[in-house]
Amino acid sequence: MANPAIELRDINKRFGAVHANKDIDLKVMPGTIHGIVGENGAGKSTLMSILYGFYQADSGTIEVDGSIVKIKDSQNAISHGIGMVHQHFMLVETFTVLENVMLGAEGHSLLNVASTNVRAALKKIESDYGLTVNPDAIVGELAVGIQQRVEILKALYRGARILILDEPTGVLTPQEIEQFFDILNTLKSQGVTIILITHKLKEIMAVTDSVSVMRQGAMVAHRTTAETSVDELAELMVGRKVLLRVDKGKATPGEERLRVESVSWRDSRGVKRLKNLNFSLRAGEILGVAGVSGNGQSELLSVLSGVTTPQEGEITLKTGKGEQTFSPKTKRNAGLMRQLSVGHIPEDRIRQGLVKAMPASESAILGFQHDIAYGKGLLNPAAIEAATRNMMEKYDVRPADPHLKSANFSGGNQQKLIIAREMLREPDVLLVGQPTRGVDIGAIEFIHRNLIAARDAGAAILLVSTELEEIMSLSDRIIVLADGEITGDVIAKDTNERQLGILMANAAQEEGAA
Repeated sequence: MANPAIELRDINKRFGAVHANKDIDLKVMPGTIHGIVGENGAGKSTLMSILYGFYQADSGTIEVDGSIVKIKDSQNAISHGIGMVHQHFMLVETFTVLENVMLGAEGHSLLNVASTNVRAALKKIESDYGLTVNPDAIVGELAVGIQQRVEILKALYRGARILILDEPTGVLTPQEIEQFFDILNTLKSQGVTIILITHKLKEIMAVTDSVSVMRQGAMVAHRTTAETSVDELAELMVGRKVLLRVDKGKATPGEERLRVESVSWRDSRGVKRLKNLNFSLRAGEILGVAGVSGNGQSELLSVLSGVTTPQEGEITLKTGKGEQTFSPKTKRNAGLMRQLSVGHIPEDRIRQGLVKAMPASESAILGFQHDIAYGKGLLNPAAIEAATRNMMEKYDVRPADPHLKSANFSGGNQQKLIIAREMLREPDVLLVGQPTRGVDIGAIEFIHRNLIAARDAGAAILLVSTELEEIMSLSDRIIVLADGEITGDVIAKDTNERQLGILMANAAQEEGAA
């Protein structure tokens, strides 16, 4: 029997009092795709960082192809045939594909000789693995899925036989994910070993041969993928049964709360990021906004929440605070929108949702600090603490300590605190950006349940998410943004991932012409 491509034994790693990896054992067989799953903070990234040389284990051994090795840094990992493709690509966008691949691995002092050699190597990789990319293309002009291929090419060019892929599908359309899986299977057929880190359990089931589950720094299970299920993996990750399906009844939309008419927005360079948007949102419904990240969703939330002002079009808001229409000349800001009963759960909880250095009690009142409930003239610490404890109790924020710094909560608990701050006020309109980004399965279940409850209580919810499954599960209607334009407006129950993927890629016309 062949030696494992990778075998980790008794790996331990501490960061102060935090025991990030506890006696980890992991065996990955050559020429297989092995998944690693776990909640936030389970220790997955730490373990892979040890394997790739970013961290050194406090104790334990690493074997590559049956031999014990010491991996001191990433260059050392590469010398042992281990490559890593990060979630956020490490590419120079103004360089060509060829220049990115050879950067730091030129192999010759003369650049023209080096580029000739790299070009020949890329041709061989293309032949061996079917990874077709134009070597002279500018990386910044390539689709995200092709940029990801460039990252894989970089690793293969450097001699990687073992590839670590960290959340590789987070920025891909459904069609690009299918193509990506084809690439992984081709790599596997050519003997490449792949370690896949992802929180998307359906993808684990679709593409891996085996899967390991981590929980609270420990390895709790190893499974052959064909002999497990999404439900079992979720339960192993969390330590209890998890409702993976969104339990919701039929929506009963009421009066129109928000109307967007001919809205366009240009950035500081004059580039139009939102293009002639028209849609409406009613009480008692969730309108999902689907699209690959970077296609105008962030700009839409910014415009609707009052952070920025569009140069064209009108936004009409009808809430219990009255009706008001905003044009480009109307004075408007985020504070005014909050007064008009618009809640906003921002996409980036660290940059927009809270202040890491503040105690939780202060992050819990951001945007509402002038509310009379928190003091007249001067803030009332006792009232703020009581309000924060109430939020923490109702939204299961752990630890339930208002005095703890915001930075010291896990991502999921930071998110729950922000959601509690916005939702407990029962806004008439709720703008929600990436509500479950970077949070674990248990928190996802909780957040989804509360969004549905808010809808059923009459809130008009606009939901932005790059997670297509989340959009389809929660939404009643879906609009699709591609390059700042609405390319589709569909009823959620009447669509599917393929149709949405085509709209996300703005490829409906191309498919019709094929």
